[in-house]
Amino acid sequence: MKDDTKSFYQDVVRATVERIATNLDEALDLATLAGMAGVSPLHFHRIFRGMVGETPLELHRRLRLERAAFQLVTSKTAVTMIAFDAGFDTHEAFTRAFQTTYSLAPSQFRKRMNLHEERMNFPTRLPFELHARSGIHFRPASGEFEIVMTLGGIAMDVVIEDMPKQRVAAVTHLGPRKMVGEAFGRLAQIAGPAGLLSRPGAIMVAVFHDDAETTPGSELRTSAGVIVSEDCAIPDGLSQLWLEGGRYARATHRGHYAGLSDAWDRLMGQWIPTSGHRVADRVPYEAYRVADHSRPECLETDLYVAIV
Repeated sequence: MKDDTKSFYQDVVRATVERIATNLDEALDLATLAGMAGVSPLHFHRIFRGMVGETPLELHRRLRLERAAFQLVTSKTAVTMIAFDAGFDTHEAFTRAFQTTYSLAPSQFRKRMNLHEERMNFPTRLPFELHARSGIHFRPASGEFEIVMTLGGIAMDVVIEDMPKQRVAAVTHLGPRKMVGEAFGRLAQIAGPAGLLSRPGAIMVAVFHDDAETTPGSELRTSAGVIVSEDCAIPDGLSQLWLEGGRYARATHRGHYAGLSDAWDRLMGQWIPTSGHRVADRVPYEAYRVADHSRPECLETDLYVAIV
């Protein structure tokens, strides 16, 4: 693979980080950020989160809170004004968010840190930085950022496959993805008695249509389905969905479903940026190849992302 292809996502993500970190007062245009990478928002935000450890919105919000904490200690600016600068519409909303993050209300934090500064006598080392895997923090003096975009853990084995077009009998879940189990329950109630789950080649899949960063949680669409043959009759209550054929990168996660988010982060944030491949604008999906829930440690889930 060409070096410029391998470094493409790294360069785009780094440029996005620098844009966010040096323009904290600007509202994020997430569609524009994704457009810089030439991919859909769904793919871009998974790549960004995998490389940086946070989504663009989470990074933007954390840096604004770090700046607010710094302002509380180093200035006499009213808490309300600091709240507005941090992007909050009300003093109350800022106080709740700040207290959740720093375990102290803003006024209490200001008093505690002023006392800390007097006693410790090193004002340049005030503890306003929040934990971040990326090493990206608000830098009031130098404006320089050390960006660490590596993801630890075991290296991921990825297989490139040419997949055929696949037909899926599915139900659509509308809402947060953590609630998609309800859709799989409805799928099983219909597909099981209809004999779809016992047919050769029947594998349950979850198809992700929307980007959780730019789509309200209540509007997220996820299809819970089972792969069926083209001549299979689809029973009432299920709809037909097609997975486009083409080249896909497949990674296998072994173990409890709680680890799937980390697996996606490693696939999108570690493997894709260094593989020399670029993602294609086709929906990603999970295939539950071994789905015996009585033994979570034996579960096997294939993660598919389209590539060019």
